[in-house]
Parts: sequence; C-alpha cells; structure tokens
Amino acid sequence: MRPALHTEWTKIRTVASPLWLLLGTVVATVALSAGATSMVRCTSTGCGGDMTKLSLIGVQLGQALVVILGVLVIAGEYSTGMIRTTLAVMPRRATVLAAKAVTLAGVVAAAGTIAALGSLVAGRLLLPGHAFTTARGHPALSLADGPTLRAALGSVLYLTLIALLSLGVATAVRDSATSIGIVLGLLYLVPVLSQMIGDPRWQRLLQQIGPMSAGLAIQATTDLHSLPIGPWAGLGVTAGWAAAALLAGGLLLRGRDA
Repeated sequence: MRPALHTEWTKIRTVASPLWLLLGTVVATVALSAGATSMVRCTSTGCGGDMTKLSLIGVQLGQALVVILGVLVIAGEYSTGMIRTTLAVMPRRATVLAAKAVTLAGVVAAAGTIAALGSLVAGRLLLPGHAFTTARGHPALSLADGPTLRAALGSVLYLTLIALLSLGVATAVRDSATSIGIVLGLLYLVPVLSQMIGDPRWQRLLQQIGPMSAGLAIQATTDLHSLPIGPWAGLGVTAGWAAAALLAGGLLLRGRDA
C-alpha cells in the first residue's frame, strides 16, 4: 500500500491541475461565503437566520471544483491511457483505487479546512458591521462554540465525501465529462427537483436522500427540529452515496479490462 500511496501523491503534486482546482475550491468557497455575509443585514425588526450556515454557504460552489478533481484523479488516466501503466506497475486494482481515495481525501480535507476556516473568519469580520452583535443575540462566530465547530468540521468532511463520490463514479464510468455531469446532477438537480414537487412527503424524502441537501444539514446550528434530516444523519447519507459509488467503481475496475 505504501508504494501505491507514494505514487499517487507524486502524481497529484506534480501535475498542475489538481493544485489549481484545490486553490480554486478555497477561493470560490471563501469568496461566495464572504459575498453572502456582506449582503445580509440585521434590521430593526429582527436578526433572524443561521449565521454559521450562511458563512459556510460557499461550500455549495466550492464542491463543484472538488467534483472535477475527484473525477480527473482516475478518468484523466483513462483519457490518456496512463491507467494501463498504473495497473501494470500495481496489478492489485483494489490497492490502486484505495491509494487514490486516501490521497484524494487527504488533499481535499486540507483544502476544505482552509476554505471552512476562511469562510468563518470572513463571517466573523463582516457580520458585526451589519449589526449582528452580541447585544442583538448574535455573538461573533467562534470554533469554541460547539455547533459552529460541528458545522465547520462537517463541511470539511462533506467536501471530502463529495470527492470520494466523484472518484467512485469516475471509476465506474471512465469518462470525465459524463462523470462530472452525473455527480453535478446528483448534487444540484435533486434539490431543484424537490422544490418542484407539490407533495410535501415526496419533497421531504428527496431532501433526506439527496447527497447535497442531506449532507449540508451538518452546517445548520439553529432550528434543528425543522430540518428534514439531522446534521450527522444527513452527513451519513452523503457517506452512503460515496461508499456505494466507490464499491461499484471498485467492482467494475476489478472485473473489466483497462
């Protein structure tokens, strides 16, 4: 396993695209979060809303770049034919996929940590200027607050799971464009579809099983009783999607020619 990890780490740090995608994830996440917190206002009628969740809203954009990275980790090798060399050097295909998953999870978790912390720092700096103060019932965002820490840690785990989901889908599909389309469709179209359905029961069900709508429940820190699914249970749903995709991809990788 160690040689496989070393090989995958060498690949991911010596190619330019992973670095740019990771940097883009951080920038996009923090930029959207800062933009959202700079637009909200606490008026004389009240200061409602979940400011922690709002400060982490950039994850919804940053995950798109994580999807691309997760897909390219293996689909890029299929497009260039490099996968044949990889499998010739490391014939144990399950080990190859595991090494890719561990390396991908590590770099995405690192970038996700920077992105989540940067988003919270932006919220901590911007929100008091818009009257979100302790006197109005909104203390400054802090990781010392349990729900805020859970939301930040959960956002990092969510991005990591989305990367693994993308890797699994790309391993099964073996085409970059198709894989990216499938994962982005799962993430962004399911919430839209749930809003188009008139039946509240089906709407709630889609919100409970969608990888993004369920997973991002981990960011909520207020009114948890009104959520379609609990924070950790929602993240578990996303983990289930990632595990299923990796299992399917691994089985197909072992059972067919490169």
